Amino acid sequence: MPEEYSLIVCEKPNAARKIAESLAEGGVSVEKRGKVSYFEIARGGRKLIVVSAVGHLYGLVEANKGKWTYPVLDTKWAPVWESNKTADFAKPYLQVIEDLAKGASDFYNATDYDVEGAVIGFNVLRFACGAKDGRRMKFSTLTSKELVGSYEKASAHLDFPQVEAGLARHEMDWLYGINLSRALSIALKKAGRWQVLSTGRVQGPALAILAAREREIGAFKPTPFWQIELLTHKHDTPVNALHVEDKFWDRGKADAVLAKTSGAKDCSVKSLERKRYAQPVPTPFDLTKLQTEAYRHFGYAPNMTQKIAQSLYEKALISYPRTSSQKLPERLGLREILISLSKQKKYEDLAGKLASMGALKPNEGDKDDPAHPAIYPTGEKPKALTDQQARLYDLVVRRFLSVFGDPATRESVTVVFDVRGELFSAAGHSTVERGWMEYYSPYAKFDEDALPQFREGERLPVDAINLLSKETEPPARFNEASLVKKLEEENLGTKATRADIIQTLYSRGYIKEKKIVVTDLGMAVIDSLEKSAPRILSAEMTRELEGKMDGIIEGKEKREDVVARAKDFLVKVLEDFRKDEAGIGKVLLAGLQITQRERETLGPCNKCGKGVLKVVFNPRTRKRFCGCSQYPECKNAFPLPYALIEPTGKVCDKCSTPIIKVIRAGKRPFTMCLDPACPTKADWGEKKGAAGKENSEENKENGTEASQFPVPRAS
Repeated sequence: MPEEYSLIVCEKPNAARKIAESLAEGGVSVEKRGKVSYFEIARGGRKLIVVSAVGHLYGLVEANKGKWTYPVLDTKWAPVWESNKTADFAKPYLQVIEDLAKGASDFYNATDYDVEGAVIGFNVLRFACGAKDGRRMKFSTLTSKELVGSYEKASAHLDFPQVEAGLARHEMDWLYGINLSRALSIALKKAGRWQVLSTGRVQGPALAILAAREREIGAFKPTPFWQIELLTHKHDTPVNALHVEDKFWDRGKADAVLAKTSGAKDCSVKSLERKRYAQPVPTPFDLTKLQTEAYRHFGYAPNMTQKIAQSLYEKALISYPRTSSQKLPERLGLREILISLSKQKKYEDLAGKLASMGALKPNEGDKDDPAHPAIYPTGEKPKALTDQQARLYDLVVRRFLSVFGDPATRESVTVVFDVRGELFSAAGHSTVERGWMEYYSPYAKFDEDALPQFREGERLPVDAINLLSKETEPPARFNEASLVKKLEEENLGTKATRADIIQTLYSRGYIKEKKIVVTDLGMAVIDSLEKSAPRILSAEMTRELEGKMDGIIEGKEKREDVVARAKDFLVKVLEDFRKDEAGIGKVLLAGLQITQRERETLGPCNKCGKGVLKVVFNPRTRKRFCGCSQYPECKNAFPLPYALIEPTGKVCDKCSTPIIKVIRAGKRPFTMCLDPACPTKADWGEKKGAAGKENSEENKENGTEASQFPVPRAS
C-alpha cells in the first residue's frame, strides 16, 4: 500500500523550495516531472510533498461564450491559459499538482496570506485536488523559524472569509472590466475603427482623477506677481532675503519699494528669531510608503518596487511586502533581528548600538493590517543581490533601524533686515541633533542651509536689490508615486493592485510621461463615460464596493449579495451607455487618432531631412519598425524593440536619430536612440557594471537582439 502523504500547495517555486528546506527533518528530495520541480520531505515521521503554483492557475472566463457583446453576467473558473494566450507555462504546474493530489491524504494551503493567496490556494484545492477544505499556513516571512511555526500551528480550515472576499473581488473586477471594455470597443467599432479599449471598476475612477487634474491645468490662467530680493553677505557667505510682503500683486507697489531702497549701501539686522523643534521619528514601511520612498530616492516606478520587494521576500530577506500595516509587534523578535543585522558589516555599528539599548520601542503609525505587520528585514544575510535589490534592501533596513531612534532636533533661524524702513526676511535651517537621521542616512534628506551668525543692530553691505517677475503656477501633475498615494487616500484598488492599474493606463495609451499627462485618447474615454455612465467613474461607488468586500471578511456581508447588487448596477449603467454608442464612438475615434499620431511620430529623419521617422507595421512579418514618411524616396529605417515606445522630442548628438523612451511592464523605462550602430551603443558595450548587464537581459526578455539595441541610456 502506497505511503500516505500531505500535499502542501505554495504560490511560487521559490517559496516552495524555502518551505521544503525549512520543514525537512533530514534531506530534501528534489523530484522533477518535465521541467517542473517539487519536493519530498519528512517531518514528524510523516511524508510531505511540497508543490508550487505559479500565481493564479485559474481565472474567470465567460460561462456561455457566444457573440462578442455586452452585458456578460455569467462566469466560470477555468485554467488561466484558456483566457490568456501567454499563460501556457502554467499548464505543467497544474498537471503536476493534479497528479500528486491523487495520492494525498490531506492538504495545506501555504500561499501568501492575503486575499489573492486565499483565492489561489482555494481554487487549486477545489479544482485540481478535489478537496473542499484544507489546513492553512500563515506566515509573513520565509524564514525557517516562522515557516516551521506556521506549519505546526496551521489552522484546521482554510480562511473562508478571505476566500469569499477574494472570489467577490475577482468576479466584480471581471464583470466591470469585460463589460465596460467591450462597451467602449464596440462603440469605437461603430465609428469605423477596431481596437480593444479598456476600463474597469478602479481603472476608470483612477483615470478620472488624472483627467480632472488635466482639466485644472488646461483651465489655469497664470497671474503675474513680483518679489523683491535683497542680496547681502557676511564674510564670504552670501545671503538672499525677500521682502516680508513676499508676493506683490500690484506692480506699482513693488516699484515704490524698489525706488525707496534704490541706492542703499547697507542694511541693518532688525531682529533674530531662533527656534528649535523636533523632527518626528518615521514610521515603519507599509507598501505605499515603500513605493513612494523608492520613487523619491531611486526613481523606481511603484510596480517595479513591488516586484523587487517580492523578490527580496522570496529570498527571505524582508517580510511580506503587500501590507498596509505600520505596526511592528514585539512578537517579531525585534532585538533578535537587530542582533542579526549587526552581523552584517554594513549595519554592524548602527544595529549593534540599537541592540544594546535597554528598551526597544518602535515608532509605529496608525495604519494596521490584520494579516501582516509592517515591512521589516528578517536579519538573514543577503547573497548575490542585483543592484536594484541591494538598493531596496538597504532602504528597508535603514528605515527599520530609524524607527527605534530618537526624534531629531532641528533649528530654524529667521533674520529680518531693514533697508530704509523696508523689511526683508531670510531663513536658514540646520540639524542640531541627528537622532533617527543617523540610522536613515542617506535617505533622511532635509535642507541644511544655516545662515551666518548675526547679532541685532549690526550693519551689512547691500550687494543688490532685485525685482523678480513671476507667475502663479498650475496644479502639479501626478507622478506614479503620488498617484499611488492618492489612490490609497481615496480607497481605490488595493495595496497589491494600484501599481498595476497605473501601468495599465500607460500601456493602453491613456496616459504618458513621468509627470503624468492624460492623452487625447484617455480624455476621450473619460468624456464618453462621464456623458453616458458617470456612476462608473465615481470614487464613492468604488469605495462603497471596497467596504462591502471588507464586510465579507468581517462576516457582515455575503458574497452572493454583494455580487448580485454589483450586477444590477452594471446592467443599468450599460443600458444608458448603449443609447449613445454611435456618438461615443466618434469621440473615442477622434481621441485615438490624435494619440496614435503623437505616439507614432518619433522625430525628424536624419537622412533626408524632409520627412519624419514614424512607427510602421509590416503586415507580412507582423512586426513594427521605424521608417521615413517620405518612403519610397527615402528608405531610411530602423528596428524597434518589443515594448511600448514614446517619442521624447530629443535627438542623439552622435547619430542625429530621434531618442525614444522604451517602457516595459515591471521594468525601469530607459531612453535610447534609433540607430543600432550609434557610437553611444559601442561605448555602452564596454561597460561592465550591473546596470549594463541588467539592461542587456531586459532586451533579451523583450525579444530585442543585443546587436540591435546594446545601449539603453539611463532614463
